[in-house]
Amino acid sequence: MNITRAIENVFKKYLPSPFTIAILLTFLTIFLALFFTRPADESTIEYTLQILKFWERGIWSTSLLEFSYQMMLILVLGHVLVLSKPVSNLILKVTRFCKDTATSAAIVASITMLVAFFNWGLGLIFGALLARKVAEHAQRNNIQLNYPIIGAAGYMGLMVWHGGISGSAPIKINEDGHIAGIMKNVSSSDILSQIPEVIDYSQTVFSLSNLLIFFMVLITITGLFYMLGKKSNPTEIHLQEYKMYEQTTAKTRAEKLDNSKILALTFGLLILIAFFYRYFEQIKELKITPNLINFLMLGLGIILHGSFKKFTNAIGESISDISGILIQFPLYFGIMGIMSNSGMVSQISDFFVSVSTITTLPIFTFFSAGLVNIFVPSGGGQWVIQGPIVVESALQLGVPLNKAIMALAYGDQVTNMLQPFWALPLLGITKLKAKEILPYTLIAMIVGSIIYIVGLLMF
Repeated sequence: MNITRAIENVFKKYLPSPFTIAILLTFLTIFLALFFTRPADESTIEYTLQILKFWERGIWSTSLLEFSYQMMLILVLGHVLVLSKPVSNLILKVTRFCKDTATSAAIVASITMLVAFFNWGLGLIFGALLARKVAEHAQRNNIQLNYPIIGAAGYMGLMVWHGGISGSAPIKINEDGHIAGIMKNVSSSDILSQIPEVIDYSQTVFSLSNLLIFFMVLITITGLFYMLGKKSNPTEIHLQEYKMYEQTTAKTRAEKLDNSKILALTFGLLILIAFFYRYFEQIKELKITPNLINFLMLGLGIILHGSFKKFTNAIGESISDISGILIQFPLYFGIMGIMSNSGMVSQISDFFVSVSTITTLPIFTFFSAGLVNIFVPSGGGQWVIQGPIVVESALQLGVPLNKAIMALAYGDQVTNMLQPFWALPLLGITKLKAKEILPYTLIAMIVGSIIYIVGLLMF
């Protein structure tokens, strides 16, 4: 594993924090806009001030700020669901089937990918806790286990999430007018006239091609981890029990209200009644939106936790997971403001069109999305920056928009196996180190990339 150790050393020595990367990308975007898009009749100082105006306008874009809050809620509420007693008990039941490394790795990888296909925040924390509980189960029962392989298996949900129900790109293009909204300062009137109001899930997440690709990844990666487990050597495990939920006692009348099961159940059911009344028709039409998913998870979270006290405690524990992206989203919106208003998006799109064909554009999009994800480790932030480029290029070349956008989603998700940013919650829960899981996630990335590329070429 010398190659993986070398890659880890490069990340450790030369890759700064995601926040610093966002700052550096901001400076780079300002420089590129000034160098490539400055009109001949404007001075450097005047245009620099104009670029800063574009930047400030992007940072405080109301629609994009709404988008960032939606994405953060998906992560937080997904985490909250995992911490509930029913889901925690389900995790404990699954561990009973884990008798060796091969079986355990296959079980953890497959279940984590299935959960992440529904919700990426749920899958991220579910996989981490499942891996931790499998290790604790092995430790109690003297089962020989290679813990790093199990930890890597628990991270596999991040390789399928963007092609799933809560994927940033598919979920946003399913909102009325979203595509036209992000393209209004970018495209010509001819291009804008080709943009559909929505691209629903029947064309993206639930399309036959995406489902076939997902199941191929699911089966292949499950088999891969089974084989890796068969050939592995056991490692030492020294873990204390990770408590996923705690019992609370009520002493005062106010605390009894906080801990009331009846009140929590009543309010949770009220949310679900409102949910089905509001979104039933959209569900039938496969018109899944961030608000739909978050409203459902809010009601389920309150019901499954059984009291407002337990629910808010879980919120407090989960909220730390969004601290890294809370301030990054506005920075990426600022970058998008510069790129769209200065004309950079059109210039980059013209370049892609000049070197691509209808067949190769999705492949170029896949690789470019994978590269961008290393520096912009946020599917939402990446969609804001790269989405307009993909849409513009696809429309110019005549590539179906749904295919081009799914190519971006595939490229973004597969290099999560190389980019350690989203592994931080898992590493914190499992007490593993990045260098311990990286050899196995890199193998999964290579195998997954082959499947995604073949899928893009076939469909």
